[in-house]
Amino acid sequence: MRDGGMRDGTTTGPREAAGGTRAQAGTQGPWAAGTGYGAYARLVLETMPEEAKAGLSLGFIRTFGIPDIARVLYATGRMTDEPRARAKATGVAMFALIGEGVDSENGRRIVADLRRVHTRPGITPELMHYVLACFTVCPLRFIDAHGHRRVTDEERAAAYAFHRALASALDLPDLPDLRGDDLPAVERWMTAYETAHFAPTEAGRALWHSASRALLSSRLPAFLSRLAPLAAAALLDPPLARALQVPNPPWPIRPLTRYALKARSSRKRRRHDAS
Repeated sequence: MRDGGMRDGTTTGPREAAGGTRAQAGTQGPWAAGTGYGAYARLVLETMPEEAKAGLSLGFIRTFGIPDIARVLYATGRMTDEPRARAKATGVAMFALIGEGVDSENGRRIVADLRRVHTRPGITPELMHYVLACFTVCPLRFIDAHGHRRVTDEERAAAYAFHRALASALDLPDLPDLRGDDLPAVERWMTAYETAHFAPTEAGRALWHSASRALLSSRLPAFLSRLAPLAAAALLDPPLARALQVPNPPWPIRPLTRYALKARSSRKRRRHDAS
């Protein structure tokens, strides 16, 4: 999916978090009222929106490691020709679903659009489950690693509630090999799926080259954006780096990237606390 949006750390509404404006969102909060995933919505739309957007971008990139997904994305041409526009459209959809609710009027429209998009030949329910897992798990991983605090148990449970709600709205069948009914079970399934299916492809490599320059540069602190491909490579774990055929960045890049991301999050937290 796609991502877009703000770089100044201001509080955002669902569409604003993905690149729109608060007036466009039509929602002032509380986030996802009455849905059971309000704590997750507050986390990704208000508490740590920059980290959530970066994590969502990495979740999108993670799908490039699955050959069947990479081939479909590459064949459309949009991800290589217009990576930022494609990412922004996905971010608008995901953050609106999180902030307004899957069953809201806008949420139902978005779900209908997602169903149409993902009825293409070759897109199986299992692949859809994997994409949804990436979009739920990866933002939380990024927040844990680079945010000013870790995700709380309440927020993690709320993220799983959203995950289940969207899977149900998309009419995805239950996974027969999912062991457990919580987010850690989804993450275990996702890891096992990657172990079985991650593989290098020319499509995945081309998608990575496009996304690492045009997409992730807007998710990094300003001075790192000039080093976007190298800094982006520093954010990949070894299995994904192998699948995308991405070499290790020079040694200083990885610690520099971690430090810059953590410093940005801490600075924005202090600014938020002082306001």
